[in-house]
Amino acid sequence: MTDLAALTSADRSSIKSYSEYVSRSNSLNLNIVFHRESDGRWIADIPTLPGVTVYGRTRKKALAAVEALALRVIADRLDHGEALPEDLIVSFAA
Repeated sequence: MTDLAALTSADRSSIKSYSEYVSRSNSLNLNIVFHRESDGRWIADIPTLPGVTVYGRTRKKALAAVEALALRVIADRLDHGEALPEDLIVSFAA
C-alpha cells in the first residue's frame, strides 16, 4: 500500500479521509466477461481469478453463479493462508 504522504496533491484532494484511502487501496474489482454459446447458454468468466468460469441458462443466472464462485475462491484462498489485503472490499463489474 502506498503511503498517504506520497500521493500527489490532486490525489490527496480527491480523498476525504484516511479511512476512504484505505478503503480505496484495499478494493478488489472483478471484471466479468460474458460469452454466449451457440446453444443459448451463457458463459461468465473472471479472468483475474483462474478457474472462475461458469455456465448459466440465462445471463442473470451466469452472473449469480460466477459471483458466488468468486467469493468461494477468495474464501478458500484466505482459508489456506493466501493473504488478501485486510478490510477487503469486493465489487463486481459486469
